[in-house]
Amino acid sequence: MALKIRLRKQGRNNRPFFRLVLADARSPRDGKYVEALGWYNPFESELDKGVSFNKERISHWLSIGAELSESVQNLIKKVEPGIVHALTAKVQAHKAHATSKRKARKKAAA
Repeated sequence: MALKIRLRKQGRNNRPFFRLVLADARSPRDGKYVEALGWYNPFESELDKGVSFNKERISHWLSIGAELSESVQNLIKKVEPGIVHALTAKVQAHKAHATSKRKARKKAAA
């Protein structure tokens, strides 16, 4: 099951309010979710008051293999950049390891 951390739209017409949720990637936007991780109010003037999320749970799910949607990644990057930096460092380390393995195989074959 592919898990994604994404926004779930709530609120009323012309006044949306979003929840940060962990959901199966195949489920609809406002459908069933596994865990609620926080909320986001785009109408709040100050970003600190308009966003709240559980950093520990997000880090936990990212370490297990969940992915961030693009909008959630940008939102978390503004509020708590350490989470996104840790995720990008992990991805870069994985790519570097794969590259070194590929070079070693190529050198051994030659």
